[in-house]
Formats: sequence, structure tokens, C-alpha cells
Amino acid sequence: MRVAIVTESFPPDINGVAHCTLQTADHLHRRGHQPLVIAPAGPPGGPPPAMADGRPPESQGELDRSHPYPVVRIPSLPLPGYPQVRVALPSRRLAAAITSHHSDVVHLASPFVLGARGMTAALRLRIPAVAVYQTDLGAYARTYLGAGENAAWRRIRAVHTAADRTLAPSTAAARDLDEHGVPRIRLWPRGVDTERFHPSRRDPELRRSLAPGGELIVGYIGRLAPEKSVELLAPLSGLPGVQVVVVGDGPSEPALRAAMPRARFLGRRTGEDLARLFASLDVFAHTGPQETFCQTVQEAQASGVPVIAPAAGGPLDLVDHGRTGLLVPPGDAAGVSDAVTLLAADARRRAALGRAGREAVQGRTWEAIGDQLIDHYAEVLAVRTAVAA
Repeated sequence: MRVAIVTESFPPDINGVAHCTLQTADHLHRRGHQPLVIAPAGPPGGPPPAMADGRPPESQGELDRSHPYPVVRIPSLPLPGYPQVRVALPSRRLAAAITSHHSDVVHLASPFVLGARGMTAALRLRIPAVAVYQTDLGAYARTYLGAGENAAWRRIRAVHTAADRTLAPSTAAARDLDEHGVPRIRLWPRGVDTERFHPSRRDPELRRSLAPGGELIVGYIGRLAPEKSVELLAPLSGLPGVQVVVVGDGPSEPALRAAMPRARFLGRRTGEDLARLFASLDVFAHTGPQETFCQTVQEAQASGVPVIAPAAGGPLDLVDHGRTGLLVPPGDAAGVSDAVTLLAADARRRAALGRAGREAVQGRTWEAIGDQLIDHYAEVLAVRTAVAA
């Protein structure tokens, strides 16, 4: 199967959309399919991507050869106020790349700007499209602009309604899509690397460096942005015997450092370093109420670490309150502090939550989730074939 994946973000970006898209493309390649990734280009000044052999830029685009499948990069600009996010510019390269790839299916990863153009190309070329909903852009508009939520949903609805199938990562996300009039919704969650994220990665030396007094280490790992509500962890800094550790970067970092002077800010971490940090926590606390899934909750669970998360969005599917973690009211700093205090006083409960969380994610490998996605492609192709017959 030839699958063109049009994504708003791709590595070296570090976010949920980029990570899920990478896992999807890698899985398709391993299964013998032929993926093509079309993504925004990074900032200027980096190493120029290689060009496709014998093909001019206007027909193929800039071809990134750092993956075992083609990655076409579309010129982009940084999002004002959040330069880590880049927005693709209009370009003929997208449609030309899909055409030259002879794609059977177009996969739209969190479509909004580049993905909307990918949907237009799929319609024009009469190629079935599967749209993956991943980012609550309506809530982002409300958070960053204080307006525009309805306009964002009109855009989301238009793109997803045109797709042959929309895949939602959680029951809460599926419900939101349905309430906004999006048809043909199916559930498709996210996988987790249960070998990389594993309790055996716990590192005593790392723990001593982070909490030399033997404090309970409560960690947040993720982007530092307004929608993540990381400031809810500030009261934890005043709890005796608790050390707050923050891993990640983003526009909220200066304000968070000022609000939590006793917290340890470690910046962005990846790979094995990230896995060691997850496993070395005593408690993982996620604070953002706008998650359509929340991959870091799964990674903490795979690491055997008890989880505290808001009772909203994706975590409702991931955390069985009292068994695999604790859910607290969204936006409730006192609720987060109370949950941490409860776990700090009960090591046996922490261990039990960690074990149950690990058991809950054992079957959620990227291989299993990737095969589910291939089944969705096959079903969409079968429906198109039946309609055409």
C-alpha cells in the first residue's frame, strides 16, 4: 500500500503529532508498505536536505533522506509567539509529491493548515483520505487568542467531513468531534514503547542528583505552554519532602521558573535519557486539561510510575481512578497537592498504582496500534472500491 502522510509536524520537532507520525511511517515501512511523509520544513540555517535524484524541486520538493522512506519538506514560517511551531506555506510541491508517489491513501495527521491542503489534493486526485484528529485547536484558540474557537472548529469540521474516515484518539475526543458535526468517526488510540519506557530504567544516581535529601520526586514531562497548566504544580514546591522536576521547554518556561524557584528545570530530553527520567520519578503529574490523548501518561505508566492527571479529555481513557492512577478535577491546584500528599504518605499505594499502570499498557504497543491503522486504510479502500463498482 502506498500511503502519503501529510502532517503539521515531524521530527526533529518534539510533540505528540510529530512522534505519532514518525511511529506510523516507521511501522508502515517495516510492514512492507511504501509511506511518503510531507511536512513543514524546519528553520533556515540547518543542513539542506538532499534533492531527489534527477527531479527538480518544483516536482518533488526538498527530500529529507534521513529516513528509510521519502520525507518532502514544504517551506514554512514560525507561528508568531510560538516559534517552535512552524506553519507550511502554500506550495505546489504537496500535490506534486502525492501525484508522483501514486498514493493509494492520504493520511492527514492533525490536519489544519498543510493537512487542509492535503485534503484538497486528495479530493482533486480522487484518493481516499483518513484524517487523524489529535489536537484540540478550538481550545488552543481560546487559550492563546481568547477568541476564534468557533472559527477553528469550522475549519476542523470542513476538513474532517471531507475525509473518508476520521480517527479519534480517545472517547472524549470522539465525543467532541461528534458534537461538532464530524461524521464517520472511529477510535484509534496511540501506542507506547514498553521496552524503552520500563521500570528497569530507574536510576538511583539520577535520583540522588535530583533529590539529594531523599525527597519524593514529582515530575512533569512535556511542553511548557499555557494550555498545559504546569503552574498548578507551584504549591507542591512548598510541601515538605517533595522535589518538583520539570522536563521540557516552551514559551511558558520563564514564568514557570519564576513561579517555582525550588523546582528543577531540566530542559528538553529525548531517547534513553527521557526513559531514565520517567522511571526515576516517584509520581508523574500531568496538569493540562485539553489533551485529546496524553502520551506522557502512557509513558509514565509503562515506566511503572503512579500517575496524577486531570479528569478530562484523553486521561479519562488512560487512568482508572484508584487503580492505575489518580484523577483530579481539571485546573484544581489543591486537588493536585492533595493527591501528591496522599501518595507521598503511602509507598505501598504508589507501588500498586505503578504496577497496575504498567499492566494496563502492556498490549498497547506501536506494532498493535499500527496494524489497527492499516486495517482502517484497508476498510476505507474497500468502501471506495465498492462505491465505484
